[in-house]
Amino acid sequence: MDEKLDARRTHYFMQVMSRGSVRGAAEVLDMDPSAVSRAIAALERDCGMALFERRGRGVVPTDAGHILARYVKRQQNIQESFFSEIDSLRNAERGHIDLVLGEGFVEMMFDQVLPGYWRSHPEVTLDIDVARTSEIVQRIVDDRAYIGLVFQPPNDARLRTHYARPEPIRAIVRQDHPLTRLRRPLLLTDLADYPGASMQEGFGVRQHIQAAEISEQVRLRNVLTTSSFKALWQFAAAGIGYALTPPIAVTADMRAQRLASLPLANPILNQGSLQVLSRAGRHISPAARELLDHIVRGIGTPSAPPSDTVE
Repeated sequence: MDEKLDARRTHYFMQVMSRGSVRGAAEVLDMDPSAVSRAIAALERDCGMALFERRGRGVVPTDAGHILARYVKRQQNIQESFFSEIDSLRNAERGHIDLVLGEGFVEMMFDQVLPGYWRSHPEVTLDIDVARTSEIVQRIVDDRAYIGLVFQPPNDARLRTHYARPEPIRAIVRQDHPLTRLRRPLLLTDLADYPGASMQEGFGVRQHIQAAEISEQVRLRNVLTTSSFKALWQFAAAGIGYALTPPIAVTADMRAQRLASLPLANPILNQGSLQVLSRAGRHISPAARELLDHIVRGIGTPSAPPSDTVE
């Protein structure tokens, strides 16, 4: 048996089976009946078995004919399913997207982006991984994630920025902390006498703080370094000291802690930004493009300047 059946012959075969006669199929196909007969004979040679037997003025399929009909129907179903799925992807109805983001963006995604996205794209699946800035960049570059949300990534020609907005670093303290009485943007020297908390190496926030320390020639006394933004807020809420972090990282349960968000004077600490990234040159699927649009709409209106109180 020929391992590859001729598509044109199988099409004629299905017409003969449907019409019950060579002549009836020829009329539908607008062909000479003898040409249809030759095509069926050639297909029977390909299969090595008779596909029809005469019955009165027509023909009926043999057992081999029934098997071939089921095979052809399965192939048609597979092809229809393939084009249906491709059409769904083209229309952003289905697909899978890998995201990687900083912990501080998780609540924002669920509050402002994902509910609306899933309402309009219920068949799209997501994988969300939480990582530090250096890991986010590497995963985007290595195509292990489609979209990244990060605070102040490094300048890298391999990255494409779809959206950016200013996100200054602030000093977060309890409202009864002595720093709240200064009533002006804080210098790092103002912080030097108090215990502090900051993100670990590899986070864009920490890199900004280190650059500011060098510019002011001050070494801050961090008694806590962590990979968790929530830990920073809890450190401040417990009254242990101050935490340096962008206010966007605040979570709903922390807003009830009555914390103060104090501006910092150092320009480096006011130059940070929230950025939405993908790899430059990577094809973006329709589903991922729709998600990018939802992210930009969800976070795209710059927030009002942070007040001195986080509630």
